[in-house]
Order: sequence, then C-alpha cells, then structure tokens
Amino acid sequence: MPYLDASELPTVPAGRRFRELLEAPGILRLPGAHNGVAALQAKAAGFNALYLSGAAMTASMGLPDLGIITVDEVAFFVRQLVHASNLPLLVDGDTGYGEALNVMHMVRVFEEAGAGAVHLEDQLLPKKCGHLNDKKLSTPADMAAKVAAAARARRDLVIIARTDAAASEGVEGAVARARLYLEAGADAIFPEALTSVEMFREVRAALPGVKLLANMTEFGRTPSLTAREFEELGYDMVIWPVSSLRVANKAQENLYAALARDGATTAMLERMQTRSELYNTIGLGDFEALDATIVTSLPPDEHL
Repeated sequence: MPYLDASELPTVPAGRRFRELLEAPGILRLPGAHNGVAALQAKAAGFNALYLSGAAMTASMGLPDLGIITVDEVAFFVRQLVHASNLPLLVDGDTGYGEALNVMHMVRVFEEAGAGAVHLEDQLLPKKCGHLNDKKLSTPADMAAKVAAAARARRDLVIIARTDAAASEGVEGAVARARLYLEAGADAIFPEALTSVEMFREVRAALPGVKLLANMTEFGRTPSLTAREFEELGYDMVIWPVSSLRVANKAQENLYAALARDGATTAMLERMQTRSELYNTIGLGDFEALDATIVTSLPPDEHL
C-alpha cells in the first residue's frame, strides 16, 4: 500500500522491528536492494528485512566504493527503500563519514530516514570493498570510540561493528577487535572477508553468544555458501549486498547492446517487465484508489 497513507505505516520503530527479527529463530536473510523497486520485489519474494550496500549505492551512481558519498546521499537511498517496502533496513555506514561527532550525525540521519540498523567498519579513508587487497585499518581504540559514539546517538537503531582485520591480523586480531567493539556498545559483529569455512567456525567459537553477520557477496574471497549453511555455522544474519545490482546491470548492458545493434528493443521484449507487471509492482492501482478516496470523500458543500 502507498506509504502516503499513515494508516498503513508501521507503528513500531524500525530498530525494534529489526531486533525482533534478529532474536527470532533461524538466520535473518537480508538481500541487498539498490533502489525502491528492488525493495518492492524483494518484499514480494517473501523477505522481511533488507540490506543497503554502499558498493551498490555508489555503483548505481557510476562511482567506485571508496567512501566518497555523503550521509545525505545515503539517506536518499534509505528513504527510497523504506518508503517502498516499510521493511526494517540494515544500512552500510562505511567508516561513519568522519570521526565520533560525524558518526553520531550519521546515526541520527539514518534513524530519522527510517533505517533499522547500521554497520560501521574499521577501515581508514579512502576505504575499499572488503574483498579487495591492501585495506588500511584504524586503530582498535579509534574504531571503538566510533562505536561508542554511535551507541550514544541512537534511539532504537541496531549497531553492527564490522572488522576488516582478518586479512591483515588474522582471526585472532579480528576477534580481539570485535571484543573491544562489543564493549563499546556494538549489538553485533560483522567479520568481513573470511576466506574459508574454518575461519567462520573460528570466529563463531571465539565469540559465543554474540550476534554475527556473514557477507555472501559474489566474486569475492568468501566461499559460496547458502543461508542454511551459514545458519549451521552459527551465524545470525547473512547479506547478499550487490546481487540485485549485478543482475540489473548485466540486463541493462544487454539491452543497450541490442539497441545499438538493431536500432530497436524487439530482441529484448521477452526479457522485459511488462507495463502491467511494473504497475503491479509499484502499486499504481493502490495510489490511484487512495487518491480517488480522498477526492470523493468530502461532501459537495465542502467545496463551496
């Protein structure tokens, strides 16, 4: 239903709804959605929470994932996904867009935009995708200060601390950082770019009782595992951060190639969402019905 109608909006804050899902039995599956229509399609497929990837946001803007977008640009994406789906959303907060006060500003902006959770990472700018080489890390103390700032600024937002330390400091270093971040106020830990099932097991064993997030990105350093397999390893959340964008981009590439070759889109028609399918996805009929209800709800003498 249209987000314009307040009667259709959730009454429980997104952070609380995200926590409830996280505490429910089974692994919380968080597919990436790079825009509002992707959020609608994920919801229609049966998902009850979403992930917004910094890499997907920047790529959709034609930019690399180097931490060069701003809080307000990300908030624009947050509002799209939340308005479209009303689902609790985990947002990629990169390095927090600055130091402690900037992190607090990020938390307030994201929460006011409707986010349910955010993850914050311990890289230095210019940051990189977690599955690339030569990542530069902040000191554990500096990252812990950011986590503490985020926890102080939030109302209900779930704070997830991501550590990229496994690549340079090993599992032992990543776990030591994770413990410090938990003490600073993190609700969960995101150990990024683990390269084997054994590493996932080691992190789980070293952090008993801690909520853990796994990243199942394609073409990365992590072996391809299913949500069920991550659940069996003891993980509580799994994201597929850029999958929707990868599929959409490949389809667009094929479209433009066909159009350049043929001067028409005829060869691509069978791969397109039809007009009716698009209207059903975005709820055109619901918006029209809402508008008609409002227009016709006043008696004629109210217009005099």
